[in-house]
Parts: sequence; structure tokens; C-alpha cells
Amino acid sequence: MDFISGEILCIDKPIGWTSFDAVKRLRGAIQRRLRLKKFKVGHAGTLDPLATGVLIVCTGRATKRIDELQAGTKEYVATLRLGATTPSFDLETEIDAHFPTGHITREKAESVLPRFTGKIMQVPPVFSAVKVDGKRAYKLARKGHEPELKAKPLQIDEIELLEFSPEEMKIRVVCSKGTYIRALARDIGMALESGAHLTALRRTRVGDVGIDCCLPIDEALERISECPLEFPDDYRLPAQDAES
Repeated sequence: MDFISGEILCIDKPIGWTSFDAVKRLRGAIQRRLRLKKFKVGHAGTLDPLATGVLIVCTGRATKRIDELQAGTKEYVATLRLGATTPSFDLETEIDAHFPTGHITREKAESVLPRFTGKIMQVPPVFSAVKVDGKRAYKLARKGHEPELKAKPLQIDEIELLEFSPEEMKIRVVCSKGTYIRALARDIGMALESGAHLTALRRTRVGDVGIDCCLPIDEALERISECPLEFPDDYRLPAQDAES
């Protein structure tokens, strides 16, 4: 692998890891392999710690492609619990309210979902990295504040109902960059005249990269440690860092 010229690593991010955790582990493995103290590695599109799935990681000169790659259409499979809400719209925080679900049928759910396709406006979750007066909204929210966030335009191309029960539904969503699936869960719950929050989220595609192309993090680290190294013609490792 030519990490200097740039590699694009497609990772299946595990639950409980931040996107930065994954980048840090991969960067460390590459630095050890190249015997360098510093090396540029970045990811194209953040995934929440409780989400799994496609995370594109760029190395070296390929980090210049991050904006291009993260602009690609995203696909998610999301599980929503109906009849309950949380402040974070997912499992990061405890349930704060319960709502009736007896009136929710599969037909009602299927009739509501099309409202959220096309160009829509979405208010981001307060537990998000959106900045309010220079501060991250989630930091304010964790201190008990409720920052007022403005709705942002986005594009949702498809929403498909995969599974349904009066207490839970699973959907597939194809959407643009910047879509918060947690906020979509909130809005779907409200449209169903109930409440909802996200209990599972898996990103299955970013642009042309599908989940079937992605490696578990441990396998990616193993490949980095064992792969043959290549270097661009115009690059020389520092003498003190070069392999003996």
C-alpha cells in the first residue's frame, strides 16, 4: 500500500466507537508501519458512537478527497422505537416521555413516510456537533441548556418501511450529506401523533462504497501491519525513520 500517495480505507465502524477513535487507531498503525511520528489521516463523514457501518478513511495525499467523498449520497437502515422519546433522540439519554401507539398501523406509517422525501427542512438535534455562538450544541445540552437550532435544507431521496410493529419500525433511508437520522426519527414520531427515538442505526452506503466493501477495524489494522509498502517517486522517508 502507498499510504503517502494516499489510500482510501473502507471500514465497518463498530458500535461504541467514535469516528475519531477509528481514525486514531488506523493512524497509529500506519505511523508504526512507516516509522513516522506524524501522519495525516482523516475520515469522510462522521458516524455517531451508537451507529455502525460505512466509514471512509483517507490517508496521506488522499485526504484532499475528503470533501468530495463525504458529499456522496448516504444510505442507512434505522430502527425506531415508537411511543417514547429521549432528549438526544437515541439511546444516549434516558426516556423522558411516553406516548400512545395503539392507533399506529402499518398503513398509517406507510402514509406518513412520503412526507419526508424530497427537499425538506430539518432541525438538527440539540445533542449534535452543530455550533451555537461558537460552542457545540451537545456541550450546551449536556450542561442543561437548550440551544435554539435553525432548520437546515436537505434532500431525502428514498424512505422504505422494512419492518413494522406498533412498538417498533425499521426503515431504509437514502439521503444527502447533513441528514440527522435521529432527527428524522423524532419527526416521524410526531407525524404519527406519538413519539419515537432511534434504537439502532447502520450506514450501509456512502456514495459508491457499500457495506460489503468494508473491513472490520481489526482486519484493517492487521492488513496495515502486514501489507507490502510502496512509496511515491518524489518521497523519501526521513533517515531516522526509514526501515532498516
